[in-house]
Amino acid sequence: MQSSPKTPAPAAAKDPEDLLSLPASSVDPAGAALISARLDRLPATHYIWMLVLRLSLGGCFEFYDLFLPAYIGPGLVRSGLFSSASATFFGFSGLASFVAASFAGLFIGTIVFGFVADRFGRRVVFVCSLLWYTAATVVMAFQATAAAIDLWRLIAGIGIGVELVTIDAFIAELVPKHLRGRAFAFNQVVQFSSIPVIALLAWRLVPLRPFGLDGWRWVALIGAVSAVAVWFLQRGLPESPRWLIAKRRLREADRVTAMMEGRVGVEVDSPLPPPEVVAAEETHGSLLEVLHAPYFGRTLMMAIFNLFQTAGFYGFSAWVPTLLIAAGITTVSSLHYSFIIAIASPIGPLLAFAIADRTERKWQVVGSALSVALIGLLFAHQVQPVWLIAFGVLLTCANNWMSFAFHAYQAELFPTRVRARAIGFVYSWSRFSGIFTSLVIGVLLRGFGVGGVFVAIACSMLIAALSVGLFGPRTSGLALEAISH
Repeated sequence: MQSSPKTPAPAAAKDPEDLLSLPASSVDPAGAALISARLDRLPATHYIWMLVLRLSLGGCFEFYDLFLPAYIGPGLVRSGLFSSASATFFGFSGLASFVAASFAGLFIGTIVFGFVADRFGRRVVFVCSLLWYTAATVVMAFQATAAAIDLWRLIAGIGIGVELVTIDAFIAELVPKHLRGRAFAFNQVVQFSSIPVIALLAWRLVPLRPFGLDGWRWVALIGAVSAVAVWFLQRGLPESPRWLIAKRRLREADRVTAMMEGRVGVEVDSPLPPPEVVAAEETHGSLLEVLHAPYFGRTLMMAIFNLFQTAGFYGFSAWVPTLLIAAGITTVSSLHYSFIIAIASPIGPLLAFAIADRTERKWQVVGSALSVALIGLLFAHQVQPVWLIAFGVLLTCANNWMSFAFHAYQAELFPTRVRARAIGFVYSWSRFSGIFTSLVIGVLLRGFGVGGVFVAIACSMLIAALSVGLFGPRTSGLALEAISH
């Protein structure tokens, strides 16, 4: 192995010849534990942050597509393809069916295909799912019926679901333990930066028909085509050494870790600190493992949390232009106000960056969920545009603080061997509830107005906060292997 001239040679998991001689079905526990400890001792250098940035850019267009229904919704209604309110609970004519199709795809992607990142690797699935949703979104943009749009939206949602699960697992495993909170905060800042972009494009394009093509179609196509450029930036990403260990490929894990140590060593002026070894994880497991001790309590807690947090997060963010229209704002003005509110999207995780690794993660999840409940109720009572915008900005910040906190938290709770599948399983409950949340909001909006929507949101967020506050373990600053044990 080569070392930086500024640092001593990185500690090897074992003598390289020993690693080469390990049979494919064997794992040296001491070597595996040392590799993980070497990852956790890496300082926060430019190289580490660039890895997080590249992964986040991939997720940036996932978020663009994830929030697509919120900002092209008025255009779909304007084009006559959908109605703003649902005539029946399971009707396809209402905008709620488009939102529900998104969440149905996300649900399938997370619960059915969440295993692919555990089986085939973080890197290859990260790239393939990016291309999957890009192709599906391009096809969707040229459909002429509500049913066809819903179908291709569902297919695109599958790719988005797989991608977001993979990104969470990838970041949790690559960055050192002292940096995980800030890494997820930075990841969400980058990803949420796509929301002002889509809001601006929707504001300027949705009311128009450039070259005879509906504006909402242009908004969908721009995001999909831009994602292809991001795909080229992902080449050269290292595979997760922890995933390689779980696949009993210690020689490759050692090689990737040594490469990362070498890149970091070029940037630091002092020797790397000695690794703090924690007992290695088991390398064989299945999804059924998370339904038994010691993980069942964590699984149930996060399933309940995800089941109810969707109401607060997507109940507002995916419906904000439509909610503003229901409050008496015109279509054009609602898109304008939505753009102003969307500018605040990266601010929540950006403000929380300073405390991301200083405050226990579970309490960040609880505090942000309760903030969503309170601010949402205040938003529902506003009628003046300036106050609608002000409380919309605050609600967006609280939602996005919660988003980065729980994404980091649920990625920490499960062992590497089943991390993507476990994240997919607990996260799928948010996708499942999202299907019905969108339908329920459509009915509530029709029968009880904006106030009824936010009362339901507040109740859901209280349940979400209690689930983590009462039953969640502490994770901040701990090695993934220690949390696993």
